[in-house]
Amino acid sequence: MDWNHYVFRSLWTLPAPAPAVYRELERIEDYPRWWPQVREVTRLDDAGAVLRIRSLLPYGLTQTARELRRDPAAGVLEVSLSGDIEGRARWTVVPDGTGGSRVRYDQEVDVRKPLLRRLAVPGRPLFRANHRLMMRAGRRGLAARLSDGPEAV
Repeated sequence: MDWNHYVFRSLWTLPAPAPAVYRELERIEDYPRWWPQVREVTRLDDAGAVLRIRSLLPYGLTQTARELRRDPAAGVLEVSLSGDIEGRARWTVVPDGTGGSRVRYDQEVDVRKPLLRRLAVPGRPLFRANHRLMMRAGRRGLAARLSDGPEAV
């Protein structure tokens, strides 16, 4: 087992229509407005950005996200990640049949940050829990943003 390899999946149900959810998720530069753990996003160009992330545990991650796929019709946003973690992340947004949406987040990454690599075995359960907390906060923040409108956040 590679202790520095992670596969994450998060499933969110949101009361907003899928196109509205997709529009929010594609505006990565706005994530810090509704996702507390995404501390800063610096756009590099139309297809890339540097993100600074910090959740509950006392370490931060810096990563560059580069667009691989943007398909509003399919509800798919996919990026490659490099920096403290390397791999891919993908959002898939679909209608739920009730006027709301189902959101799936898939991430497969390898940790490159030296401190986290050294702590891979004892820290793995904490790193996974930290990710779950971050994703839970992201869902709550996005739900609030969608219910209040982007100008309210």
